Amino acid sequence: MRYAGRYLHNSEVTTQQDALDPVFKAMADATRRTLLDRLRRQSGQTLTELCASLNMARQSATQHLDLLVQAGLVVVVRRGRERLHYLNPAPIHEIGERWISAYDAPRLAALSAIRDRAEEYMVTDTATTIPTYVYVTYIRASAEQVWKALTDADVTAQYWHHSNVSDWQVGSAWEHRRIDGSGVVDVVGTVLEEKPPTRLTVTFETAPDKERVNGPSVVTFLIEPSGDVVRLTVTHENLPDRAMFDRMSSGWPAVLANLKSLLETGSVLPAAIWDMPKDETA
Repeated sequence: MRYAGRYLHNSEVTTQQDALDPVFKAMADATRRTLLDRLRRQSGQTLTELCASLNMARQSATQHLDLLVQAGLVVVVRRGRERLHYLNPAPIHEIGERWISAYDAPRLAALSAIRDRAEEYMVTDTATTIPTYVYVTYIRASAEQVWKALTDADVTAQYWHHSNVSDWQVGSAWEHRRIDGSGVVDVVGTVLEEKPPTRLTVTFETAPDKERVNGPSVVTFLIEPSGDVVRLTVTHENLPDRAMFDRMSSGWPAVLANLKSLLETGSVLPAAIWDMPKDETA
């Protein structure tokens, strides 16, 4: 035991400061986990809406939310004078990749499928609106590199398995085209805003022939450089239904993890991690 103790307390083997430390610290508090659960059920809430469902003062709720924001678990998006809070699944996704996927992902996925199927019989989703999906990731790259990765057809083909084809001018069409030689286009849209290399907004239609009362969904890529790191925020708004929201919730993390890997290492993630059905488009 003396031998083991000596090495357990040796500075060379002690856990170094981990980028995920703030995430675990934030999630260690029951109140903050409650806030995350509430945002998971309904993302895009104001502070007033969150406080209404919690027995605490606004100042206390603000302090908890600030810690969640610092950990990257919550993203604040301004809409006029409002500050809307969105759950950001990126850090939790990284935890899953680091510990769960590497060890027992197939068995856990099977258990999750059983649980989800059981919940389908127990819960009826009566929501009439689908919350906006927001995902934030940090990439060691320049803003110009990230912009090119989003708009260059050859680069998107490497990490997205589709070529994003357009001249990227406001009003121009864009296509999300398969690279298997079939020429099939899975997503189409129109460029609404382009401010290289920091902001790109497009409509995102998987069924362009099906008219929607509320119009197409909209995706915004916000690129915020800070030194040699870029904060990339992807906001997917006006999703048509829960099924599409679920697809985007699993699709965007895979796409952006592949993008991050390509820019930081020069290689995409292993094919086993890119485990998406052929008809999934994001």
